[in-house]
Order: sequence, then structure tokens, then C-alpha cells
Amino acid sequence: MIKLIDHVVDKKVLENAVKRYRERGIILPTFAQQKDPSLISGKILDKLRNIGLWDLDPLNLFRITWHNEPKERGGQFGDVNYMIIPPELTGVKAKIVALIGKWFPTGAHKVGAAYGCLAPRITTGQFDPLYNKAVWPSTGNYCRGGAFDSYLMGCTAVAILPEEMSKERFEWLHEIGAEVIATPGCESNVKEIYDKCWEIRRTRKDCIIFNQFDEFGNACWHYEITGAAIEEVFNKIKNKKSSLFAYVSATGSAGTIAAGDYLRTKFPRIKVVASEALQCPTLLLNGFGGHRIEGIGDKHVPWIHNTKNTDMVTAIDDEMCMRLLRLFNEEKGKKSLKVYGIPEEIVDNLHLLGISSIANILSAIKTAKYYELTENDIIFTVATDSADMYKSRVCELNDERGNYSEIQAKIDFDRCILGETTDHMLELRYTDKRRIHNLKYYTWIEQQGKELEDLNQLWYDREIWGEIFAQPARWDELIEEFNQMTGL
Repeated sequence: MIKLIDHVVDKKVLENAVKRYRERGIILPTFAQQKDPSLISGKILDKLRNIGLWDLDPLNLFRITWHNEPKERGGQFGDVNYMIIPPELTGVKAKIVALIGKWFPTGAHKVGAAYGCLAPRITTGQFDPLYNKAVWPSTGNYCRGGAFDSYLMGCTAVAILPEEMSKERFEWLHEIGAEVIATPGCESNVKEIYDKCWEIRRTRKDCIIFNQFDEFGNACWHYEITGAAIEEVFNKIKNKKSSLFAYVSATGSAGTIAAGDYLRTKFPRIKVVASEALQCPTLLLNGFGGHRIEGIGDKHVPWIHNTKNTDMVTAIDDEMCMRLLRLFNEEKGKKSLKVYGIPEEIVDNLHLLGISSIANILSAIKTAKYYELTENDIIFTVATDSADMYKSRVCELNDERGNYSEIQAKIDFDRCILGETTDHMLELRYTDKRRIHNLKYYTWIEQQGKELEDLNQLWYDREIWGEIFAQPARWDELIEEFNQMTGL
């Protein structure tokens, strides 16, 4: 049966963690504080005024929130960071809104997913920071987030990611002092990552693996924090006729899409749309392959994906994303967009969209066209990271294709955005959702040693997902008890 994290497992390990945190002055934020920073004490707020967003200071654990003031240093907290993508850019009447991940520490929201995995283990005596090392298998941002959280939480990190990921990721991981293991392949080569994890299990007893694809803490963080952030923005921008019609998320580890489970409890008629790469259409066609949308699409269905709550699958051509990365970040591209009448403020902020963020926007456009949405309909999605993570990719495209031109910009805008169609989409019936869930068998039962009973429970037990997503309330109790033990 699926096990919940709800009690102290080893008191001795817990005592070691308390000792380490007391010595280093580490205070753990609650999930409630990350959801609503107004709950953070004035004493901590005052100290944050002198701390940079990416500084390796334990107090930056309190900046694992969508509410950070958008500044590099000394920021406080305010409204959720988001961008409304206007019809002039999207070519559809519906309002598309993207939460902005750049203003998290490390420039991506994965620090939240990693915190949701590590904090419950620390506070229940399942991870000893004096002995254990935290292993973060990932295709990019998750291992960066895990390495950052580990450093702040007094732990040693081991990052595993494919060797073909952007060089910015590798450079930063080395700078932070993480042990870095590069596995063969690209974004969709997750099997190679899992193989390395099994090797580590056999040979390194001090390592504990936090696999984002099967750690429910990942999904719980997004359910509790990202879901509430979207609801907050909707309530801010809505009018009497507004409808929160859809939530679009690339599947990746299936953490971010769990915000859709939260939104379903508030907006029962919402459409939850899963986005993946056309070059690796696992959900759409049981397909496989390599692709260039870093951070999503990994030739398998994550254990933590509640497929019953997914209504639509869209597949995005990675070539469209790479062309738009240039359009949004090259000077001639931005100049061309302004000529088309797109507001200057929007154009100047398109750098806030990384490659997978662009894919999410394209999926939102496809969704708006498929459902024939109007100006009263709102689609939410997430910009998980920004173009800052992919500057080397822009340079590589220039070397490969030559300097970007205004003519190419016009072609890309017309073809890649205005020309987006409703092909490569599948509205999921009950049997389609069951088919996607069943794909978990081949990865998780045959390869990763999970129990068939648990797989069936995730499908047939109507209460289990609610119990899983309710865990953060208990985790906050454990965090508060832990902070009391440290005396900080």
C-alpha cells in the first residue's frame, strides 16, 4: 500500500538533524509560509533585505515561493509573479496567463519540488545530514534545485543529469560544490539516469535518492503552493464573466501538473492539459524519441502523475520552440514583434520564458483554438524557468543557422505562433486515461521494483490521491516541532 510520510521514523537520525540545524542556524519554512509569505516573521523579513535571491544563505528557503519581489537582491514579498500573454501575440481571444519561475532562487521553480521531497525526510528522521548524501536525478532544473536546497539545509548533494543538457546547468552545479554525474543522452534519456541510481543504491550506502518522478513531495508542493498561486492570480484578474477554463502544464516529472488537482477542487469544470514534445509523444501515442524541450517528456509516465485528472494531451514540435527562443531573445526578433503592435512591455519581458515555457504557451494556444474559447476564458500555465538558462542554446542556433534576421522573425511569428493548429491533440476518454496509467507498469513495476498492488491502488482507490495531497498539513506540524527542537 502507498505509504504516507506522517511520523518520526528514527529518533536518533532526527536528533542528528536537529544538532546540525542548531549549529548552522537553519530554520525550515512551513508549506503554509511558502504559500503565503505574510506568515513569515518580521525578524526573518528584516534579514532577507541583505540577502541576494541566489545567495547560499539558509534564510533563502523562505524565498521558495511564487511571491518573491522580482529583484536580484534584498527583495521582500508581494503578489504572485505572472505575465498575461495578450491576443496580439497569441492570435487567440482567450487570455493566457503564465506564472513566472525566474524569481525563485536558482531561477526555476524546481527548488520548491525539491524542498517538498527533502523537508519531510529531514523532520521525520529519514535523512541524516551528518551522514547521508542527497541524490537528485534529473534532466536539469530539479537537480539544480535539489543541490541548492541541500546546501541551504546542511546536506551534501549528488546531481545526476544527461550529458547533453545546457552547459549553464553543469557550470552552476560545479560552482555550488555538488558532485555531478553526467549520464549518456539527452532530455528523454531518463532510463540511463535510473540505471545510475541503481548503481548508487548497490555501491553507496550513504546516498538517499530523491527521484522527482516517484516522490510525492514533488506533486504535493505544486498542489499546495502552485495551485493556490494560480487561484490567487485568477481572483485578482477575473471579472464577472471570467471562466478559469484550463490549466496547461508540460508533464516532465508530473509535479507541476499536480496543481491541476488542486484547481479541480476549486473549479470542477476545468480542463487539465498535459503538454509534451511531438518528438517524444509518450502520452499521445505511446511514443518515444529524443527532443530539445529541456525539462519535459521522458519516454515514460511518472509514478506521481494522477492520470485520472488529465483531460487533454497536446504535443508540441520542438523546432517551433527553438525558433521562438530566437524570436523572443534576438534583438531583430523583438524589434519585429513591436512592429506587429505587440506591447513593448510584453516584448521586453519575453526573456522570462524558457524553452519548456514556450512549449506551454503553444499548448495553451492550441487549447484555446480547439475549444473555440472567447475573451471571457482564461488559460493558466507555468513558465518554469527563463531564457537565462538557455543563452548557450541561442548561440548554438546562431552558429548553426546564421545571424537572425527580421525576415526570419516575421516567418517565425507567422508560422510558429499565429499558424499553430489543433493537430497532435487528444481529448482523453476514461479508457485513454487508463491506457496512460497502465504505461507506468513497464517503468515502475518491471524496471524500478514497485509493487503492482500500489499501481492498482493509484487507479482504483478513490481516496488515495486526496490523502497524498493532504500531507503538507501534517508536514507543517512536523516542521514546527523540528524548529522548536532546534531552539531557533
